[in-house]
Amino acid sequence: MNKRWGRPVAILVALTILAACGLPQVGPNKRQIFAGSVQKEGDAFIVAVNDRVTRATAVVPALGFSQSLISAGQLTSDTIRPGDVLGMTIWENVDDGLIVGPTGNSTALEEVQVDSSGFIFVPYAGRVRAAGNTPNQLREIITSKLEDQTPDPQVEVRRMAGDGSTVSLVGAVGAQGVYPIERPTRTLSAMLAKAGGVTIEPEIAQVKLLRNGQTGTIWFQDLYNNPHLDVALRGGDRILVEEDTRSFTALGATSQQARVGFESQDLSALEAIAQVGGLVPSASDPTGVFVLRNEPPEIANQVLGRTDLQGAQRIVYVLDLTEPNGLFLARDFVIRDADTLYVTEAPYAQWSKTISLITGALTPVANVATLTE
Repeated sequence: MNKRWGRPVAILVALTILAACGLPQVGPNKRQIFAGSVQKEGDAFIVAVNDRVTRATAVVPALGFSQSLISAGQLTSDTIRPGDVLGMTIWENVDDGLIVGPTGNSTALEEVQVDSSGFIFVPYAGRVRAAGNTPNQLREIITSKLEDQTPDPQVEVRRMAGDGSTVSLVGAVGAQGVYPIERPTRTLSAMLAKAGGVTIEPEIAQVKLLRNGQTGTIWFQDLYNNPHLDVALRGGDRILVEEDTRSFTALGATSQQARVGFESQDLSALEAIAQVGGLVPSASDPTGVFVLRNEPPEIANQVLGRTDLQGAQRIVYVLDLTEPNGLFLARDFVIRDADTLYVTEAPYAQWSKTISLITGALTPVANVATLTE
């Protein structure tokens, strides 16, 4: 019986081993990736990561405000602007004045709105320019105009909260809406606090300010780390708070294969691996961690020690976590937007698949042999 089944079993084992070359893979192995290098007539540069490479590639988005936004002075709460609403009280030193009725010596003019041209209308004073003046300056102007018509007029002008100096806040804030610029909310951070703060993780929150065709974007945390970025607001400003849109793709022998958003402003390769659940103990090859990137020519030339490269270059960065400083290099290597993080399978994983295939194929044969005994 052993002789009878020996030959078919040997043939089956041989066929199975030959089929192992086409075993399923999560992606290319190290040999296949290196075969696509420029040195082997491929179209990608293979670069082993070292300290020099980490320094050359450590590029993060440059966010900030223009000098014109930073240098703008704070609006004073006394400055009157178009759209503001004013309140006035006028006293006349006569029993029966021009404006005051016969039963009193004062009259109140409430909710006098400054028109789009910056003017208001006051009885017997006519059309008076209010915008650009303080309440005290406007009081003097109205008093001067009334003095010729009534003896010793007294005028009080109050600036009330209006819609002439407002900003709009949208996005990931506690309460979206339109807010007036008042004494406590003259700066960006104060206005964000007025709106309930940000509702996303502060580390990945970006604040965009739009003013008169200008746009500036900063990290939310930089408002507090760099006080000069806490710019003064202007009427009509639009503020948008949104989550960082950068992401990388994780593939291969990792615990998670997906498009993954950044969870911090500066993301290292080591953090990116941890963010997707780390390596798979039974399948990952720690010597084959790759970062695939289209590198701009200025960085590609620096990394490769050249000066002749033009246009974006395909570069595959190689990290070997088993080297003495491998983990440190992975910690220092910066992941950038649109990167692909790929981890190859360990040779042991392919061997395990081969053994499983062989033992799985032998089981039916053994069963047949048992039945024929």
